[in-house]
Amino acid sequence: MLGINLMIGVLGVIIGSFLNVVIYRVPKEESIVSPGSHCPKCGQALRAWELIPIISYLIQRGRCRSCRAKVSWRYPMVELLTGCFFYLAGTLGFLMGLHPARVLLNLVFISFLIALSFIDLDTYRLPDVLTIPLWGLGLLGAFLIPGSPSGWESILSSLGAGGFFGLIAKFYPQGLGLGDVKLVAALGAFLGFHGIFLAVFSGSLLGAIVGLVFLGTGQKGFRQQIPFGPYLSLGAVLALLWGTRIFDWYWAWVK
Repeated sequence: MLGINLMIGVLGVIIGSFLNVVIYRVPKEESIVSPGSHCPKCGQALRAWELIPIISYLIQRGRCRSCRAKVSWRYPMVELLTGCFFYLAGTLGFLMGLHPARVLLNLVFISFLIALSFIDLDTYRLPDVLTIPLWGLGLLGAFLIPGSPSGWESILSSLGAGGFFGLIAKFYPQGLGLGDVKLVAALGAFLGFHGIFLAVFSGSLLGAIVGLVFLGTGQKGFRQQIPFGPYLSLGAVLALLWGTRIFDWYWAWVK
């Protein structure tokens, strides 16, 4: 099983390389297929050995082979982050006895969240081309794949969470955008009642802490916008991977 989980982790690193393309091109409404990978500075097409996740970055010392322009450290970070999350999702999923199709769906879920998080950090937007398919996958997975949440729970938690955040966005548009509302609806479809509660609570708590740190250090003003998508996504991953254990611990503590 360790070998399978490591292979899932390596797959995550490879998927992370593709997510870098998604993060860069989707906000610009460019194709993620054509043209092939190239240096954004000089336009030089990248050869196969320049596309090896993480390793190529280290070999080339973070620079383009042709023009020597710096390559952002974020590229290998996204690859490594995706690999780590894939490994954790595979390991914990099999330990919990999840259906293999559910484990696969969780990996797709994590991939979408990583792409959306970094796009939100860059543009303060959560594009429909990612949030709406994510919502649809959550609903389909709930009806077609054994496990939690069930299909009707997925629908109700999606509508409930999305509707609640929609009201907040209506009366406080400078704090939440429609992209956040659609993301929360998608999270509800994937996570169900307990999971979406934990995701929103932990994401909001983390966002508040980071916001206070920014305010305290003068990096952000009180009225400046802070992207909420990354914190919701982190909360969702927390709920996905450890939600059951957190609730079990909580109820044991309460009793």
